[in-house]
Amino acid sequence: MRKLNKSVRQMVEEARAQIVNLTPAEARRRVEEENALLVDIRDVRELQRDGVIPGAFHAPRGMLEFWVDPESPYFKPVFGEEREFILF
Repeated sequence: MRKLNKSVRQMVEEARAQIVNLTPAEARRRVEEENALLVDIRDVRELQRDGVIPGAFHAPRGMLEFWVDPESPYFKPVFGEEREFILF
């Protein structure tokens, strides 16, 4: 079995260093004043169970990397727009 070069804890710490956490109020302000787009990464069952935020774009977590990569056959043009994306 191959050993990982980094522990899961290290990978999470590196990812957290690149993430900006927003309060709901700040996210709303950015959507309303700065044209940011809310991106809902929950799965379809969660959307059906819990509802959606009007105007949010749904990108299932399992497809996110494919949808944001312009080289991918699954690329979604919305991710080519010059705007901030707020994932939740």
